[in-house]
Amino acid sequence: MKKIVLVIMLSAFTFILIGAEKFTYVGTKICAMCHKGPSKGMVWEKWQASSHAKSLASLAAKCEDKNPVCLGCHTTAFKNGGYEIGAANAANFAHVGCEVCHGPGSAYKSISIMKDKKQALLNGLIIPNENTCRQCHNSKSPTFKGFNYQEALKKIDHKIAAK
Repeated sequence: MKKIVLVIMLSAFTFILIGAEKFTYVGTKICAMCHKGPSKGMVWEKWQASSHAKSLASLAAKCEDKNPVCLGCHTTAFKNGGYEIGAANAANFAHVGCEVCHGPGSAYKSISIMKDKKQALLNGLIIPNENTCRQCHNSKSPTFKGFNYQEALKKIDHKIAAK
């Protein structure tokens, strides 16, 4: 009986540790490895042509590219006044990349996990919705001119066609 209780306790502890994993950012270059080209819906290419890919540059024109309040929405992984990935890697996250909307990719980036939506979600993948977008597209922004979610979706549509 003691062994069964011990096994259950160890299993529960292991589950808690796995569930408590802090997902980390990997960057858009990692995402591009699998989400690039016509067979993948041109996801990478659509992002590169978007204003999200150029979001930090839009701040530089207004001399706000060092403002922590602005960097939170115009970059990836900038939280609480600094980059979660370290300042040395900041150049790799100087845009609104995939992980801003889809969550840090460290645990779901592998093809075996991405092929299983349930596993991807358990490993940190976020399926964005209007609330995800409104974390940045809201009246707290000094340049906010309104936000139409349905129109915005059309601009960033990057679904992979079903086979």
